[in-house]
Amino acid sequence: MSTLLDRALRILSMRDHSEAELRRKLASQPVSRRRFPRRAPSDAGKEAETSEQSPEITQEQIDAAIHYCLENDWLNDTRFAQRYISSRTRKGYGEQRIRMELMQKGVDRESIDGAFGEAEIDRPALAKAAAMKKFGDPLPAERDARIKIQRYLLSRGFSFDDIRAIYINL
Repeated sequence: MSTLLDRALRILSMRDHSEAELRRKLASQPVSRRRFPRRAPSDAGKEAETSEQSPEITQEQIDAAIHYCLENDWLNDTRFAQRYISSRTRKGYGEQRIRMELMQKGVDRESIDGAFGEAEIDRPALAKAAAMKKFGDPLPAERDARIKIQRYLLSRGFSFDDIRAIYINL
């Protein structure tokens, strides 16, 4: 348990993770830090047997480590969602894409909705900034260019209303 807990703390010290992400990482076998394993000259033709070197990790051990991290507030899906939303909006992604990514990371809908409720995001302004970064200022008004901008912003996760607001406020 202590080595698994140490591993969980090492993972969480790098960045916040969702509970599902941490559970998946703890269940997988740790990767050796050594790039090239040392071998005796007589073992040159044999493959390294790494699966027998590490003990089997049980689901109970993983649950205990996760529970301990949750009790000490080292692991919090809502906090993870808030920080993830903040990070992804700074990079120019829209709400729909961020929601999808958070769901893929195993965050439940309530945590996602709560995090978006607390986040103060001006979605049309964010969409306009993303479009201007890609296509320049002022945004082109031709039909083909507008379609291209619309496709780009949709792929970034912005809604039609956010995209429409860009051209209404020009």
